[in-house]
Amino acid sequence: MTGKIYTGIGGWTFEPWRGVFYPDTLKQKDELNYASRHLRSIEINGTYYSSFKPESWRKWRDETPEGFVFAVKASRFCTNRKVLADNGESIGKFMNQGLSELGDRLGPILWQFMATKKFDPVDFEAFLELLPKTQDGLPLRHVVEVRNATFCDPAFIAMCRARGVAICASENALYPLIPDVTADFVYARLMMGSDDIEQAYADVDLDLWAGRFKTYAAGGMPADFAPVDTQTAAPVTPRDVFAYVIHEGKVRAPAGAQALQKRVG
Repeated sequence: MTGKIYTGIGGWTFEPWRGVFYPDTLKQKDELNYASRHLRSIEINGTYYSSFKPESWRKWRDETPEGFVFAVKASRFCTNRKVLADNGESIGKFMNQGLSELGDRLGPILWQFMATKKFDPVDFEAFLELLPKTQDGLPLRHVVEVRNATFCDPAFIAMCRARGVAICASENALYPLIPDVTADFVYARLMMGSDDIEQAYADVDLDLWAGRFKTYAAGGMPADFAPVDTQTAAPVTPRDVFAYVIHEGKVRAPAGAQALQKRVG
């Protein structure tokens, strides 16, 4: 058995994609409809900056096909703060804006932290305790993207694993990639692609990432990754994998996500 692998991009409204990913004749109002039928997932990034009404979430669900999944980036007001433990009201406000209107299209919720945010074990554990397990009856999957080397700590891995919260495997030259498996799914953001390459990444790199995602989906750990917590191995069980091509410029991101999807099946 193996888990499902979803590859995608960040957002769907981006002018440079028109005539490159989107046909010239496609109307802007039809872009989500088109993107969701050429990709398996999209990470909604607008939710990081502002909230949306329930009818917007409902519209996004209705425009996408069965089997398509959205990841949702949580509000910056929940993560860009000195004391995370005092976050209950902000998290509640974010969660209650209408996410459950996505229904079965709702995938992982990404909580992204700035590179200046350092690992404070007590405060971060308090933050994880605030994350709800369900929303209006829907089970939730949470993932944290941390960008400071202080999080390369077995204590951080352990507290995420204890709560089934995934750690984003972020490929970026400016902060560490933490490959440890701490949940029943894996979440990755590939941010080192190039618009000078038609498929964002060279074939050899796409093959490498596709192999890693297949290994994760089958329940293993990619052989070329060194986990932070070497003492506690994750159980070998099938896992869903969510992987997003999000690089500077990102003109070629859709092509990169499509090329990855072909490789993983």
